[in-house]
Amino acid sequence: MKVFLAAAVLAVATHAQAGDVFRPGAIWPDDKGVHINAHGGGILQHDGVYYWFGEHKVAGTAGNRAQVGVHVYSSRNLTDWKDEGIALAVTDDPASDIVRDAIIERPKVIRNAKTGKFVMWFHLELKGKRYDAARAGVAVADKVTGPYVYQGSFRPDAGAWPVDVKPDDKDAATSFLARDFAGGQMSRDMTLFVDDDGKAWQFYASEENHTMHVSRLTDDYLRSAGQYARVKPNGDDEAPAVFKHGGKYYLVTSGLTGWAPNAAKSYVADNPLGPWTALGNPVRGTPEQQKITFGGQSTYALTLQRNGCTRHILMLDVWRKENAIDGRYVWQPVEWEDGKPVVRWRDQWTLAEMDKLPCDGPGAMGGNR
Repeated sequence: MKVFLAAAVLAVATHAQAGDVFRPGAIWPDDKGVHINAHGGGILQHDGVYYWFGEHKVAGTAGNRAQVGVHVYSSRNLTDWKDEGIALAVTDDPASDIVRDAIIERPKVIRNAKTGKFVMWFHLELKGKRYDAARAGVAVADKVTGPYVYQGSFRPDAGAWPVDVKPDDKDAATSFLARDFAGGQMSRDMTLFVDDDGKAWQFYASEENHTMHVSRLTDDYLRSAGQYARVKPNGDDEAPAVFKHGGKYYLVTSGLTGWAPNAAKSYVADNPLGPWTALGNPVRGTPEQQKITFGGQSTYALTLQRNGCTRHILMLDVWRKENAIDGRYVWQPVEWEDGKPVVRWRDQWTLAEMDKLPCDGPGAMGGNR
């Protein structure tokens, strides 16, 4: 009976995703009929194909740690995805940072136009150390789907002060920023953004998750360059998703409530280094939807250029802590309201329907290209 019910649910879900239809929160089968396993992920568009990288989960609470690695899928229409396998695999070598049972979260991949390399960054926690390491891990590949070769991990911007540092920030007795100055800043929930000029930026939750940092990467995208800023000191922001529109930079984050969903936040700036201005909760809907962001948490903002208009899709993850493999994906189109990005709940939608939403101009194209 269980097998029959599972097959029936999968058949319904498969039909629901057919015809280029997005079904937020539903089972999302890949080309093999298996629910897509790419949690906390991001999208890279390369040579006309979209590549979705994310955390590969397994059943139960063990899935909250890395048992397999980073999964990658490919698509040409964003709804039908082909399983391309494991892009970055964990190892059984106990001396490695990415040994099985370490924590690998929120992987993002960008391509370096100068070197031709594909560069993956992710939040890394060492095996058995809970969330104390708070490091950024880096891996590199010659082919978009991998295999990616692990390059090491570190805390960003060691020995550097942010561009907006204040005298009180340098007091190690009261400041996490000063405490971590020599060894590098804590790096947890993160995303990457490549600007029109080719400069790449890492957005990451730092200072015990109380302050979001924005850090420029080196020209090869393999390290932090020592130039960074703080979005809102002690703003309690994590789960960054960033995009560019009309020459301005927009950031969506969540608050700090562990695995439980909370109200989203949004910011705008004229420069990645700020200053960043708070725009409030971008969710429109019922009080409950606004309170818990449709039950999800931001992980990435996908930018598309369609019919002369810059469009964006906000990607959210619905986490299932007790059964990680059953995590769901909520993708919703970004709309504009009084110059602010907003998202509304749609049970289902298509790219063609998104194209009918009001567009305030072509804007500027930015993102992971």
